[in-house]
Amino acid sequence: MRQAGVVPDDFLIARNPEQGSTLPYLIRLPLGPGGVVLKVRETWPRTSKVYAHRAQGWPDEPEIVERVAVRSCVRRGAAIDLVLDRGRENRSQLVFTRIRGGREAIFWQSPRTSKQARPNISLPTARAQGRASLAVLVDVRERYPYRFAEQQVTTERRRLPAGDYAVELDGRVVAAVERKSMQDLGSSLLGGTLRYALSELSALPRAAVVVEERYSQLFALEQVRPATVADALAEAQVRWPTVPIVFTDNRKLAQVWTYRYLAAALTELTTHAATTDLESTLPEAGPVPQRAPTAAEIRAWAARTGLPVSDRGRVPASVVEAFLAQRPSSQEPSAPRRSRPKVRP
Repeated sequence: MRQAGVVPDDFLIARNPEQGSTLPYLIRLPLGPGGVVLKVRETWPRTSKVYAHRAQGWPDEPEIVERVAVRSCVRRGAAIDLVLDRGRENRSQLVFTRIRGGREAIFWQSPRTSKQARPNISLPTARAQGRASLAVLVDVRERYPYRFAEQQVTTERRRLPAGDYAVELDGRVVAAVERKSMQDLGSSLLGGTLRYALSELSALPRAAVVVEERYSQLFALEQVRPATVADALAEAQVRWPTVPIVFTDNRKLAQVWTYRYLAAALTELTTHAATTDLESTLPEAGPVPQRAPTAAEIRAWAARTGLPVSDRGRVPASVVEAFLAQRPSSQEPSAPRRSRPKVRP
C-alpha cells in the first residue's frame, strides 16, 4: 500500500478497515524510512496495556482518528520508545516479546500501566531531610528536565559548571547530579565525553551520576559490545570513586533519587560549614590528669627495682609512695607482670 499524504514526523491513528477485526485501530509510528504500522485495540494505553499486532500496511484512504506531532520515536532493543509533542499522555512504549509457543506478542504500555515505568511500590512524598523546600538549579541545556512535581522543590534554569541538577551554598554550587539515559550512558562512555563530565563533577564537594534504567539493560545495548561498555563503566568508577554512578529502574525513580540526594548533600555540607570552627567556641578543659596507677603496674615497677612486694594482697604504702615519687609526668607503658622468684630459706 502506498504512503501518500502521510506526514513522516507525525503519530497517526486511523480506523482499521478490516471487517470483523478485534483490533479496530491502526497506529503509524515514524520509525525507519517507511514508518511502522500496527493494529491496536485502543487509541492509547490509559488503564491497562494495549495488545497490538503487525498490520498489512497503511490504507490508501485512511480514516484518520488522531494526528500528533512526535518528539522522539526510537527503537531500543525489543522496544520502541515513543514521545509525543503534547502535554498529557505523551510517553509510551511498545514492547515486542514472545509468549507461549514462541508466538510474537506486542504490548503498548504507558507510564501509568507499565510495571517497568511505575514499579509496584509507593514512592515517598515526605520532605527530604525535613526541608520545607529545596531550591534546585537546572542546567539550561537540559531539553526535558525533571519537574519535581511531587517534591517540595523550586527550580531555576541556569548554565551549570557541571551536572544537570545542582544545589548551591553561599552562592556556590556544592552538589550536582548528572542525568543519563542508558543509550546516552553507553555513547558517552565509548565516546569519552563522560570522562570529562566525571572530571568536572569530581571537583565539586558532592556529585553523582544517575542512570534512568537498570544495570542489566547495559547488556541489551545494540551495535556495541556490552562487555566493552561494562568495562568502561567500571574503569570510570575506579578512576573517579567520589562520583557514584547510580542505576534506577526508570526516570520517575531517578527524579526521586536526585531530589533526595541533593537535599542530603546540602544538609550535610551546611552542617559541616556551620561546625567548622566548633572547637574554638568551646571552653578549654585544661590538661588531662594522670590516672591512678594499678596494683599490677606498681608490682611490675617494684620487681624491676628490686623492692620486695608480694604477688597478691595489698601493696605496702611505702612501695606506693616510692612509685609515685619517681613517676614521670608522662608515664611509660607498663611492663608485663612477672612473678618474683621464690627464694628458699
